[in-house]
Amino acid sequence: MLLPGSGIRMNSMMDDMNLIQQAQRHHLVVRELGEEIDLEIGAGDDDPSFANTPLIGVPPREPSVEDHDESKNMVMASQLPSDDQDMSKGQPVKRKKKVVKRWREEWADTYKWAYVDVKEGTARIFCSVCREYGRKHRRNPYGNEGSRNMQMSALEEHNNSLLHKEALRLQMASKDKVVADKPIYVKALMSKTAGSIVEAALKRDPHEVEFIQSVHEVVHALERVIAKNSHYVNIMERLLEPERMLVFRVPWMDDRGETHVNRGFRVQFNQALGPCRGGFRFHPSMNLSIAKFLGFEQTLKNALSPYKIGGAAGGSDFDPKGKSDNEVMRFCQSFMNEIYRYLGVDKDLPSEEMGVGTREMGYLFGQYRRLAGHFQGSFTGPRIFWSGSSLRTEATGYGLVFFAQLLLADLNKDFKGLRCVVSGSGKIALHVLEKLIAYGAIPITVSDSKGYLVDEEGFDYMKISFLREIKAQQRSLRDYSKTYARSKYYDEAKPWTERCDVVFPCATQNEIDQTDAINLVNSGCRILVEGSNMPCTPDAVDILRKANVLIAPAVAAGSGGVVAGEFELNHECNSVNWSPEDFESKLQESMKQTYQRTLKAAADFGYQKESPESLVHGAIISAFLTIAQAMTDQGCV
Repeated sequence: MLLPGSGIRMNSMMDDMNLIQQAQRHHLVVRELGEEIDLEIGAGDDDPSFANTPLIGVPPREPSVEDHDESKNMVMASQLPSDDQDMSKGQPVKRKKKVVKRWREEWADTYKWAYVDVKEGTARIFCSVCREYGRKHRRNPYGNEGSRNMQMSALEEHNNSLLHKEALRLQMASKDKVVADKPIYVKALMSKTAGSIVEAALKRDPHEVEFIQSVHEVVHALERVIAKNSHYVNIMERLLEPERMLVFRVPWMDDRGETHVNRGFRVQFNQALGPCRGGFRFHPSMNLSIAKFLGFEQTLKNALSPYKIGGAAGGSDFDPKGKSDNEVMRFCQSFMNEIYRYLGVDKDLPSEEMGVGTREMGYLFGQYRRLAGHFQGSFTGPRIFWSGSSLRTEATGYGLVFFAQLLLADLNKDFKGLRCVVSGSGKIALHVLEKLIAYGAIPITVSDSKGYLVDEEGFDYMKISFLREIKAQQRSLRDYSKTYARSKYYDEAKPWTERCDVVFPCATQNEIDQTDAINLVNSGCRILVEGSNMPCTPDAVDILRKANVLIAPAVAAGSGGVVAGEFELNHECNSVNWSPEDFESKLQESMKQTYQRTLKAAADFGYQKESPESLVHGAIISAFLTIAQAMTDQGCV
C-alpha cells in the first residue's frame, strides 16, 4: 500500500481496529503519472494468485509448495526491501497490459481519493468521498465485485456520477491539497429522489461541509416521508435555501489602540412558522457553513417545540477568550451596528450560544436598544438584573436530563446509580451535571478544548461550584486536580473511553468520530443524549446504531432553551419572576410534549420504539411536516 510520507508498513498481526484507523489516516497518493499503483493495478480475476494476494502491503507469509508455482511470477511492491523500492521507481514492475495501459493516466485523480478498509473480513478498495466500494458505489455492470479489476470498473462508473464529481471538486479546490482536510461523507440513500435532493444541495454549496452533512442526515431521516408524497421534494428544495443570509465586516479596536477586523454572520433560515429565534456564536471556527447548519438545525428544533417559531443562527469568528471587557464591548457594539436593522420582536431575536454569555448579550442588547430607540427587552438570554425568567440559563441543560429521564422511564429504568459522561464545561454541560446529581446519577467527566477531567467519585454541588469558579477565571480544568487529588486531567484526549451508561456530548459539532463511537460502545454506553448540535460524525452514527445505542437528537432533547426563551417573551411570564419549581414544572411538561410528538411521528412511519433510529427520525419527521404544512399553506414565497 502506498502511504503519504515515510510509507509506514502495517504489521500483519495488527487487529482490525488499528487497520481501520491506519486506512483512514493514509489515503492513496499518485507520486507520478508514470508509476504503477500496486494496490489498484495488479493481477486480474484471471490470475489464480489473486485469491491469495492481500490488498494491503504486509510482510509476506511463508508460501506453501502449492502456492509457490502459482505466485512465483508476481511480486508485490510493498513487499520489496526499501532499496529495491527505490530502484523500482525507474523500472516499474510489469503488470497485465490490459489493466496498466487503460488505467495509468485515467486513474491519476482517483487514486488520490481511494483508501483501503476491511469489510466483513476482506480488504476492499474504498472511495474516500462516499466511503463505499464495489457495487455499492453504483450498479456494477460487470458483476464480480471481488476482483480488483471489477472493483475498478465499478469505481469508474461511480466517478461519473454528479455526486462524486462535485464532492471531488470540493476536495481539490482547497489549495490543491492531495488529501482533503474535511472530506464530505455521502452515504448511499435508498431512493433516487432523496439522493437528488442531496446532489442538488452539494452542487449549490460544495464547500459547506457542515451544512451538507446536516442536510444529508435530515434527508436520510425523511426518506419514507418523501417516498409517500413527492410533493415534499419541492418543499425540501425550498427549505434548504435560507430566506436571508448576511455576511458583514466587524471592525473593532483593542485596548492598545490597534484595529482588528472579523467577519459576522446571520442566517435567517425559515420564518414560515413565525419570527426567527436562534443563537449567536463567537468562535474562531465560525463560518457561513456552520451558520447555515446551526440555522437549519434551529429551524427544526423550533418547529418541534410547543411554540411554532422560525429558525436562525449567526455569530462571528471573533474569539472572546483572553479579551478584556472593554474589547468585548467594542466588538459587540460594532457587530450590532450592522445587524440591528434585521432584528426585532417580529423579525429575529438572538440568544446566547458558544462564546456568548451574560456579558456579551448585555453589550449586544445595550447597543441594540440605543440604535433602535426603544426598550423591547426582546433578546432571549440570561438577564440577571433586568428581566426574564429565573432559570433561563439552566433550561437547555435541565431539558436534556428531563428528556433522557422520559427515555429511561420507557425502558423501566431511572438515573439512580448510572455513570454519566459529559463533554464540554460551559453553561449546558454544568447544568446537566446539576440535574444528574439531583436524579441520583454519577456524572464523572467534563472537558475543554485541551483535554478532559475525570472524577471517579463523581461530581457534587460543591465540586460544580468550583468548576464554575475555574471557568469564570478562564483557568484550565487541570487546576481542579490540584484541589481534588483523586481526579485526573488527560491532555489532548476525549472522555469517551470512560466506563459509562449514558453520555451527554455538550461541546461542539462532530466531537464524536468513528474511533470515539467504538470506544463508547466498548465502554458500555447505551444511551446518547445530544446536547450540542450534530455531535457525531456519520461514521460514528453508523457504529452507534449498529450497536443499538439509543440516540436522543438535539432537535428534540435540546429544545429546553427554546421553551424558556418563549417564556421570557410572553408578557405574563415577563411580569413576574418564576419560582424554580414552577419553571421546572413548565419545562418538564414541554419536554414531555416534545418526546410524545417525536415517538408518534416515528410510529406513524413504521419506526419501532426500540429502534435506535426512532427518536432521530421521529423528531425530524415531526418538525419537517409542521414546517411543510405552513410553507404549503403560504404558497411559493
